This record gives sequence, structure tokens and C-alpha cells, in this order.
Amino acid sequence: MKSNILVIGGTGKTGRRVVQHLKNKGIEPRVGARKASPSFDWDNKDTWVAALTGVEKMYVSYYPDLAVPGAKEAIQSVTYLAKELGVKKMVLLSGKGETEAEACEKIVINSGIDYTIVRASWFNQNWSESFFLEPILSGEVALPMSDVLIPFVDVNDIAEVAATVLLNDSYNGEIIEVTGPELITFKNVVDIISKVSDRSLHFYDITLEQYVEGMKQQEVPDDVVWLIEYLFKHVLTNPQNQLVVHDIERVLGRKATTFNEYAQETAKTGIWNQVITK
Repeated sequence: MKSNILVIGGTGKTGRRVVQHLKNKGIEPRVGARKASPSFDWDNKDTWVAALTGVEKMYVSYYPDLAVPGAKEAIQSVTYLAKELGVKKMVLLSGKGETEAEACEKIVINSGIDYTIVRASWFNQNWSESFFLEPILSGEVALPMSDVLIPFVDVNDIAEVAATVLLNDSYNGEIIEVTGPELITFKNVVDIISKVSDRSLHFYDITLEQYVEGMKQQEVPDDVVWLIEYLFKHVLTNPQNQLVVHDIERVLGRKATTFNEYAQETAKTGIWNQVITK
């Protein structure tokens, strides 16, 4: 059945999985994306009214991250418009240990709209669907801060939590923190992926300056370089981002997915055994 639920970022890592969870429950949400109909484009406010009209509940994922310049203003504008158009509830995907993301959270919290904040740690899927995939495929992984402990969280868990709190109003007014069930390092991650993919991966501990310079040499876009440097410098080392929280278990009634479980399932897809062609 058609519904009055909008999933902004509905083709992204978490959003497309939230859409699928809702479909599994017989709900056909409106997908908020540039190529959807009606279209939703963060960079084109003219698309927002049609996308939000008739919507009662919405999941909001901001790409690429709530920390980037302009995100706060965008969240402020879309929250104001949502309230004007009669949206009753917002679920905002946020980031653990991000000061800028918390500023965006406050906008939603103080909007007068019912809300749930889903505050996530670093994604497991960054190793299979994002910027850490290429070094894994090359077999040479060079990263800074190899000894920092991180509660990597599975995107499927995030999406299931988001869909659950979107539909269940008993979580209104809460900040749900989603982390994996363990703290692991980048070196641990590479060892696990090496084992499950049956590949010899080499890990090198480098400085953040070397990592940033390497991205620039590879002509990574400036805004991506800025974001990754920010995440390493300010988020990764934030004590709040180095804590295991059990909110996934509380909301879903099951334990959070371990990195090893994610890696074993992902290895079956063959994503880490692709041959790189130049």
C-alpha cells in the first residue's frame, strides 16, 4: 500500500535499506532522491515541497555527512518546511562524536515535531561500499591511527533500527546510539577481511598528513578530502565514539552484528575478490 512516509536519502547506504524494511512490512514509502518521482534534491529547494507534501513521517539521511559545511542550514530549512507542511515525525540519522551533527540534532529536537535521533558509529559497509573498498582491492591498505578502537556498526542494523523507531512512537523524543558489539582497530579489520576473503592484505600505519597527501595525489575531490580528514582528526579520537552502546539490542531484541559476521556475509558476494583493471 502507498504510505505517507518519506525516506530522504532513499537510494543511499542506510536509506535504501530503510525503504526495503518498510516494503517488507507492506508499506510503500516515498523515496527521497534526485531520480525519484517526485524528486528530492538537497541542492535544489524547489524540489522539496512536492516531495514533502502529504508526508506524516520522514527518515532523513544527509549526504555526505552532517559535519560538512551547509548541512546545518539544509537541515534547518527542511525541518522548518516539514513542520509547515504538517509532518508529524522525523527520524534523523546522525553521527556519534560529531559536534556539527549534534547541532543538526538540536534543530530537529527543538522543532516541535516528534523525533527520534539515530546516532551511528562508523559503518562496516565503508569497507565494501565506500572509500575503504579500493585499498582492500589493491591489497595495500595504508591508514593512520591504526591503534584507535572503533565500535564499527552494520548498516543493516542501523536501517532496521531506523525503520522500527519510524513506525513505533514509543521511541519519540529519544536519541538512539547504534554501535557494533565490540571495539576493533583498522588493523583488526584488515586481518578479518584478509581471512574471510582468503587474500594476502598488507597493512601500513601512516600519519594523517601522509594519508591526506595521498588522497590529494589520487585527485580525490577536495570536499571528500576535507570530510575524511575531519572524521579522522575530530571524530575517530572522540571518546564518545569509542564506546559500545547496546541500543540495537534494546530496540531490536537481538544482538548487534559483529564485524566478523558482516565480513563473512560480504565475502560471499565476491566484492573483495574483484580483479582491478586499469
